[in-house]
Amino acid sequence: MIKKQLGSTDLYTPPIVFGGNVIGWTLNEKESFRMLDEILELGFNVIDTADVYSRWAPGNPGGESERILGKWMKERNVRDRICLITKGGSSMQQGGPADISPSYLLKATEDSLKRLQTDYIDLYFTHKDDNQTPVEETLEAYQQLIKEGKVRYIGASNLSAERLQASLEASRNNSLPKYEVFQPEYSLVERQKFEKDIREICLKNKLGVISYFSLASGFLTGKYKYQNDITGNERERFLKNYATEKSFKILKVLEEVAHNHNISQAGAALAWILKKPGITAPIASATKLSHLQSFREAIEVKLTSEEMNLLDKVSD
Repeated sequence: MIKKQLGSTDLYTPPIVFGGNVIGWTLNEKESFRMLDEILELGFNVIDTADVYSRWAPGNPGGESERILGKWMKERNVRDRICLITKGGSSMQQGGPADISPSYLLKATEDSLKRLQTDYIDLYFTHKDDNQTPVEETLEAYQQLIKEGKVRYIGASNLSAERLQASLEASRNNSLPKYEVFQPEYSLVERQKFEKDIREICLKNKLGVISYFSLASGFLTGKYKYQNDITGNERERFLKNYATEKSFKILKVLEEVAHNHNISQAGAALAWILKKPGITAPIASATKLSHLQSFREAIEVKLTSEEMNLLDKVSD
C-alpha cells in the first residue's frame, strides 16, 4: 500500500485514514476492538479521533472514543504501530463554546493523553476556532507541548481561510510551530468549504489535507435514498443537511459510476476524493467489517476522466 507524507512531517498515511468518531458511539467497546484489529491488519494505521467524540451517545459526556482507543492500543501493545491523531478546542458540553486558549488546550491535551494511555500524540489538531484567542497564543501553547514531547506535530480543522492564513504567518514571523495538516469537510456534496479558499492556502504552504465527512456521514453510501430514510435515524443531525434535490442527483450519478466498476457507492465516492488536487487522504469510518471493502475498492479502482468529469459536473 502506497503511503503519502503528511505535510512536511515524518508521518505517512495510507490512502484512507480511519475515522474514530464511531468508536464508543455506533460501535461499542467489543465491536470497536474488532474493527481496530481488522484495520490495523489491513494496513490502515492512521486513526483520527477527538476528545469530544462519542459525545453524541446517550449518557456519554465525551472522551469515550479516546478511552476505548487507548485501552485497545495498550492491550494489543500496538501504540508504536499507530499514527495517532486527536483534537482539542471543542467544548465537551453539547452546544458549548469552542476554546483554543493556552490554558484550555494544555489541559485538554493532558486529559486526552490520560484517556489514550500514551505519553505522546503524533498529530494534534485545533478542532474548532473560538475566533478570539490570538493565533500566536494558541501556537505558543503547542510550542510548549512539542517541547515537552507530548505532541509531535500540529494541525487544524474548521478554521476560516483568514484564521488559517494568520496562523501560518504567525508561525513564520515568530518561529512558532506550523500547522502541518488541515482537516476540512469535503465530499461530493460539500465542496465549497475546501475548494473556495482553503485549498489554495494548503497547496501554497505545503499542508497535508485529510478530509472529514468524506462520505457525508454515510449519505454517499446510497443507504439513504429518501428523506424518510433519514428522519429518526441516529445520524439525522448530520444527515439532514445533505437531503437536497441536488444531493439526490449526485447519488444517481454516483450509483452509475459505481455500477460501471462493480463497486460500492462508498468506494466510488472515496475514489473521487483520492483523485482531487490537494487531498492527501480522506477520512472514512466503518461500522461493519464488510464496510472496509469500500476502502479497498477506492484504492484499487481507476475512475476514467469521463467519470470524474461527470461527478465534478453534478456536484459543482
